[in-house]
Amino acid sequence: VGALNPNGNVIFQGGLIWRLRRILIWVLGIYIAIPVIIKVCPSIQAKLVFLNFVRVPYFIDLKRPEDQGLNHTRNFYLQPEEGINIGVWHTVPSVMWREAQAKDAEWYDKSFQSSHPVILYLHGNAGTRGGDHRVQLYKVLSSLGYHVVTFDYRGWGDSEGSPSEKGMTSDALFLYQWIKQRIGQKPLYIWGHSLGTGVATNLVRRLCDRGTPPDALILESPFTNIREEAKSHPFSMVYRYLPGFDWFFLDSITANDIRFASDENVNHISCPVLILHAEDDTVVPFQLGKKLYDLAAQSKSLNGHKVQFIPFPSSLGYRHKFIYKSPQLPNILRCHGLKMHQFFCIPLLT
Repeated sequence: VGALNPNGNVIFQGGLIWRLRRILIWVLGIYIAIPVIIKVCPSIQAKLVFLNFVRVPYFIDLKRPEDQGLNHTRNFYLQPEEGINIGVWHTVPSVMWREAQAKDAEWYDKSFQSSHPVILYLHGNAGTRGGDHRVQLYKVLSSLGYHVVTFDYRGWGDSEGSPSEKGMTSDALFLYQWIKQRIGQKPLYIWGHSLGTGVATNLVRRLCDRGTPPDALILESPFTNIREEAKSHPFSMVYRYLPGFDWFFLDSITANDIRFASDENVNHISCPVLILHAEDDTVVPFQLGKKLYDLAAQSKSLNGHKVQFIPFPSSLGYRHKFIYKSPQLPNILRCHGLKMHQFFCIPLLT
């Protein structure tokens, strides 16, 4: 079937319509196939939650933190379980920068004996401990007088093993205890970002159940639980209103024993809690962080402990990863009771 255009050329309308139909059939087929494949192979959904295979930025050597501007940082490896080695970075406070040059493992271990407090940083999914926004936060916290200890969970970066919620929490607990053995009674804070907030509340719940809570818990861009986060994630937008969405997608997450139930954990936590969230966060919606705060504020276990929620307006453009840019961060941490030593403003804060 065809028709003549004003120039006398033939337009094959039937062929064009047929090609559009084929494209539509292919798109519809893929749309239907994806939830079916995930339901049949739930391990795929676990990979999408962890995204540990995404190593952005590529081609960086995690053994050389100095290449990322962290030349007061030591890279080393610890073994939380037999056969599992995980990569760790220890960044000393920037006031110790000159002294740290060319120092060995023994010097870094002894540096924990300084009066400076320590932050254990638990990163989110995808990438490694060398991710750019993570490195920038280490620099900011170091400039504020903190030791920063961070690591890649098993299955991330150059750490061995396969990812799981249980394994991530176990690794975090091991690192916490490793730090605690070196600092004694000095302040130790736990900072989680994104998926790392789920690990952080798991960890702190276990510590509080043992009667050994940390000095404070900082949750940056947190969610309530993994099912609510998955339903709110932009990737789920095209399926969110599909009949059976929970059965196809959310139940597949649960089948992998992935819960990250921070909304439950806050009922077992007994230490100060600080929540930071940007209103323009499109990865973990702002309302999930606010909902978690509302639950924490009502928690009986947190009664008597400071629970604070700091929103960052959309006009600042901090989105999911850039709260470290806030020039108010030093005051926020100080007002929440986190001890700081000799901090100064650096270009990252402007």
